[in-house]
Amino acid sequence: MAQRLIVIGGDAAGMSAASQARRRRDRADLEIVVFERGHFTSYSACGIPYWISGLVSGPDDLIARDPETFRTKYAMDVRMRHEVTAIDLDRREVVAQDLEHGGEVRERFDDLMYAAGAVPVKPPWADTDANGVFGMQTLDDGAALRDWLEAEPRPRRAVVVGGGYIGVEIAEALIQRDLSVTLVEAGSQPMATVDGDMAELVADAMRGLGIQIRTDLPVTGLEQRDGRVSAVVTAEGPIPTDVVVLGLGVRPNTGLAEAAGFPIGPTGGIRVDRRMRVAELPGVWAAGDCVETLHRVSGMPVHVPLGTHANKQGRAAGINIGGGYATFTGVIGTAVTKVCDLEVGRTGLREREATRAGFDFISVVAESTNRAGYYPGARPMTVKLIAERPSGRLLGAQIVGWSEAAKRIDALAVALWNGMTVDDMTSLDLGYAPPYAPVWDPVLVAARKAVDALAALDR
Repeated sequence: MAQRLIVIGGDAAGMSAASQARRRRDRADLEIVVFERGHFTSYSACGIPYWISGLVSGPDDLIARDPETFRTKYAMDVRMRHEVTAIDLDRREVVAQDLEHGGEVRERFDDLMYAAGAVPVKPPWADTDANGVFGMQTLDDGAALRDWLEAEPRPRRAVVVGGGYIGVEIAEALIQRDLSVTLVEAGSQPMATVDGDMAELVADAMRGLGIQIRTDLPVTGLEQRDGRVSAVVTAEGPIPTDVVVLGLGVRPNTGLAEAAGFPIGPTGGIRVDRRMRVAELPGVWAAGDCVETLHRVSGMPVHVPLGTHANKQGRAAGINIGGGYATFTGVIGTAVTKVCDLEVGRTGLREREATRAGFDFISVVAESTNRAGYYPGARPMTVKLIAERPSGRLLGAQIVGWSEAAKRIDALAVALWNGMTVDDMTSLDLGYAPPYAPVWDPVLVAARKAVDALAALDR
């Protein structure tokens, strides 16, 4: 009798795991059943803002593999619009509801892959029956927002609540659709994934696009008129709007797992080992935005919901389920985004994270250009490095600049991953040509400045 793998969640982590398991075990040896509550499999949620803006023409462009491909090419039983509502670890079975046709199904499993992802943070004031309020987590969310923006009466004003990656990217997308956009942030800065001095550069670029930014301003409620959202309520008064998008971040989707007895870590994510096995639950695996993982610099558990990690974690789990051996050894928090043509990259620890982790450190900010100063198109670039004192080990890096800025973070991420010091980095053999870099690359300029700062403190 074939063993059975049940997969909960049909996006990056779940389908990566299922695909890797199938490559190693054929249908006669391993049945694979996938439950997905939405309408899509294996899609790029990161591409939703570009679909909203019109840069990407439609949801099909964001789908890597559709359900039928998994059914026919990979011999998987993919059940769309099925939501798993219970996991019975003693009986080794799951219970799922058919959201389209009604009814309940029960399926046994030998191995269980939990890849339920994350859910948007939704404060109590956002629980409203008013139309025009949207989270932004799935393609279904993106489709709902697109429909609202294109329906009559056409929205003219938008409020984005929250200034993280999604909030910033959606604010830009809505500006490109000719809406008047206000971004409201409870903290002191948008883009809290970088330090305040670097975030101010991002905020300036957003204001340059015409986005109004209101910081230190928590939202306390919503107003509606004729069943449609009409304003966002704050301590400084209501902000009129025709559409509200929540960009308040996400939390691990672990309610089902926790009810079943999965161990939950301090970040709220499921605790897994390097092979993506759920701690103390044989035959149970988890990956993606629902798990916590190790930060390789701080040594602390973190929840970093990114598609890159979900795919790698799912791949490792699937290889192990299929009888191979693979590990996921942690993250360093590398990420990039953009605001119009301004590029933003970060890796490792921010200053407050380095402080919380107990490091003694210095930080430096270096100004340079993306190309040789005399070459057409040369634009400013700001690089910030955080280095441990007195060792000089790189702890974190941030870059804000124009063309050729964001992907420079990859060189810094590799240095960070391998424990390099800023002194080591001053000798990196980086590519040079006037169209791509000054003779002293901005990364090298920043490394030299960090070395000088450490030397000054040691005198």
